[in-house]
Amino acid sequence: METAFNFPAIIEKEIEVLIRAGYYSSRSEAVKDAFRTLLDTKPALKLASAIELYKAHEVSLARAAEIAGMNIEDFKHVLLDRGVKRIIKPDTDINKKVDEIMEWRG
Repeated sequence: METAFNFPAIIEKEIEVLIRAGYYSSRSEAVKDAFRTLLDTKPALKLASAIELYKAHEVSLARAAEIAGMNIEDFKHVLLDRGVKRIIKPDTDINKKVDEIMEWRG
C-alpha cells in the first residue's frame, strides 16, 4: 500500500528522475530510503521513535532497543532517565516451566 505524500514540485521531479535513471524502482522505495537515511544521520530521532513505539505497546523492549541501535540494558537506562515506565508482562507459563525443570532434575 503506497501512502500519498504531497512533496514540493521540485522534489517530485527529483524523485521521478531518480526512478527513470534506475536508482529506485518506485516512489515508495525512494521515500523509504530517504527516511532510513534521515534516521541514520539523526540518532536522536531513531531513539525517540523507539521510545514512542515502546510506550504505545507497539514493540517489545528488545525490539525498541534494536530500533534505537542500543543494547537492552542501555535502553532500559534511557527509559528510566526519561521517566518511561517499563512494561513487564508476567510469565503465565512459569508454573509449567518449574514443573518441567523439577521432572528433569529427577
